[in-house]
Amino acid sequence: MEKQMIVSVMSKDRPGIIAGITGAIFRLGGDVADLNQTVLCGYLTMILSVSFEPSTTKEDVLAAISHIKTESKFEVSIKELTEGELAEAVLPPEETYILTVQGPNRGGIVHGISLFCYERNINILDLATTLEADQYTMALQLDLKNCTCSLEVLREELEKHASSSGLTIMMQHNDIFQVTNEVTLH
Repeated sequence: MEKQMIVSVMSKDRPGIIAGITGAIFRLGGDVADLNQTVLCGYLTMILSVSFEPSTTKEDVLAAISHIKTESKFEVSIKELTEGELAEAVLPPEETYILTVQGPNRGGIVHGISLFCYERNINILDLATTLEADQYTMALQLDLKNCTCSLEVLREELEKHASSSGLTIMMQHNDIFQVTNEVTLH
C-alpha cells in the first residue's frame, strides 16, 4: 500500500519553486495527487497531497527538498497520513455550497463569517480572500451536511447577517457554481 503525505512549503516567491518541489518529489518516485498554491505578500505557500512507496520516509522528502538550489530557504512541514486518515479522504460532500462575500474593507470580516459558520456547525472546506481598491471579497466552499438549521433558515440568517454587516452575501450549490464559473480551454 502506498504511503500518503501532506507536504506544506513556504518560501520567498521566485520562478521555478513549483518545478523544483515537484521535481524533488518525482525523483523520489512520488505522485502528486493534489496541489494548492498561492502567493501572499511576496511569499509562495503550497500544500501538496503526495503518495510514495512505503519505504519513503518524511526525512527522505525533507532531504530531497532541502537539496534544491535556491537563494531563499524553504520552510517545510510534512504530515504522514495514517490509514484512518486516508479512509476519511473523500470527494467533497454532496451538500457543498459556495458562499461569496463582498463589501468595503474593515477589520473582522473573515472572523464574522467564520464565526457565523461555526455557530451553525458549517465546515469551511476552502477559503480565499482578496482586497482591491478597498473592496474586500471572500469565496468560501462550505460543507453543510452537519449544519444545525435547514437550508431555508440558513438563507434567511445569511440575509440578516448581510443586512446588519453591510456586506453582499450570496450562496449557491457547488454544482451550480462549477457550471457557471468553469473556464473552458479550447
